[in-house]
Amino acid sequence: MNPLKTVRGTIISGFILAVILIMATSDNHLVGIASQSAMIWAHVLAGITWIGLLYYFNFVQVPALGEALNDEGGPGGAGITKYVAPRALWWFRWGAAFTWLTGAGYLWMTGRLGDAFELGMRSNDIYATTIGIGAWLGTIMLFNVWVLIWPNQKKILGIVEASEDEIYKAKKIAFMASRSNTLMSIPMVMSMIGAHHGFIM
Repeated sequence: MNPLKTVRGTIISGFILAVILIMATSDNHLVGIASQSAMIWAHVLAGITWIGLLYYFNFVQVPALGEALNDEGGPGGAGITKYVAPRALWWFRWGAAFTWLTGAGYLWMTGRLGDAFELGMRSNDIYATTIGIGAWLGTIMLFNVWVLIWPNQKKILGIVEASEDEIYKAKKIAFMASRSNTLMSIPMVMSMIGAHHGFIM
């Protein structure tokens, strides 16, 4: 069976290919990789999933649904709200959680978790300041996903029962939280990259 025919098969095949590449390029053909590198790898993969979906929602789905609702002769947005959005939101919220956990895990493994969340103020560590800015932005964004976006999306999509007024309010809250996350994602990514490449000199 072709593994590319399923999402699970594709993901598993991707991991197998990655392990083969590690084995082929590592010194002495060691099977394992450093635990910190594995944590960063997992963090980046989860982050791509999370932020990729955040951008999809903000740049593609929300504007397209707005157009679909205004198109009187069009197909409407029921297919997206019934089939696409719930699945995308599943990957979105768990991508957010896994991104945060692996990021915090990496900082803990390197002994910088507390220092990063203190923005390097006690240690005068530029790396901790830079990565800490990203960590705080990511933490606020994670809060928005689980406390503001997901509970309100459940009302919007009819997963939980809500009145018309509650749905209207839920749309406003979810929209603003999502847009806030999009805004914060830009300096957050800069902080994550800058920690290793030095945007704070």
